Amino acid sequence: MKPGDTGGNRFKTFRVTILLIVLAFVAFTTWFDRYRSTRWQTPLFVAIYPIAADDSPVTADYVAGVDPERFTPIDRFFVREGARYRLGTAEPIHTRLHAALTQLPPQRAADAGPLGTIAWSLRLRWWAWRMSRGGGEPQDIRIFVLYHDPRISPTVPHSLGLSKGLLGVVYAFADHRMDGANDVVIAHEMLHALGATDKYAAGNDAPLYPDGFGDPAQVPLYPQQSAELMAGRRMLAADRWEQPESLDEVVIGAASAAEIRWRRP
Repeated sequence: MKPGDTGGNRFKTFRVTILLIVLAFVAFTTWFDRYRSTRWQTPLFVAIYPIAADDSPVTADYVAGVDPERFTPIDRFFVREGARYRLGTAEPIHTRLHAALTQLPPQRAADAGPLGTIAWSLRLRWWAWRMSRGGGEPQDIRIFVLYHDPRISPTVPHSLGLSKGLLGVVYAFADHRMDGANDVVIAHEMLHALGATDKYAAGNDAPLYPDGFGDPAQVPLYPQQSAELMAGRRMLAADRWEQPESLDEVVIGAASAAEIRWRRP
C-alpha cells in the first residue's frame, strides 16, 4: 500500500457520504412537501407574482393594474371542484397577489440535455426562493406569471409547473379579454406543482381518452360539455378540440384528482 492511500480513500468515502446525505435530504424534503401540500385539511396558500415579460407599455399598464380580485375565479374553481370530491376543507386554494417582479426567471436552453435540464431546474428553484423570501406570509405554492403584449407575442412558450419546489412559471397575455384563458393555464400549472400529469397527446395537444375528457361517460361522447384541466382542451369531435375560455368550462377529472390525493366523487 502506498503512503497516503488510506487517507485518500477516507476522503473519498467522506465525500460520497456527504453527497448521499444531501441527496437523502433533498428526497425527504421533496416527499414531505408533497405529503404536506396534498393533505387538504387546510387551504393551500398560492403566492402569485406578476412579471412584465416585455418592454411594451401595454404590458406595463396591465401588470400595474392587477389587483387581488383578479385571481378569485381560481379560488372559486377549486371550491367548486373540491366540493365535488368532498374534501375536508371548504377552501382548498387561497391565492394571494404579491408585488410585481422585474427580474425574469432563468430559461432552459433549447438544446439542454438531461444534465442541463437538472441544472436549470436547480437554478429556477434557487431564483424562486430568492424572489419570494421575506414575504412574511405562508407560500405553499409560488406561481410566477410572465405577461406578454399579444400584439407583440401572439404565441408564448409552454408554461411549466414543478412538483420539486412547488412552483410554476406561467406565460400569459396582458389582455383582460384573455384573463379567463390565463386562469386556466395558472390552475393547470398549480396542479402540476402538486403532482398531476398532463392528459393530452404530446404531438398535437389532443385530450387523451378517457382521462383527458371532461366526462368520458357522456352520451353521446361529442361534443364534450367541459374540458379536463390537465388536458387543457375541450373535445368537440373525434378530430376537433378547442381551448376553454375560462375555468367555468373546466373540471378536474378523476385521474388528475387521484394524483393530487382527492377522493373520487
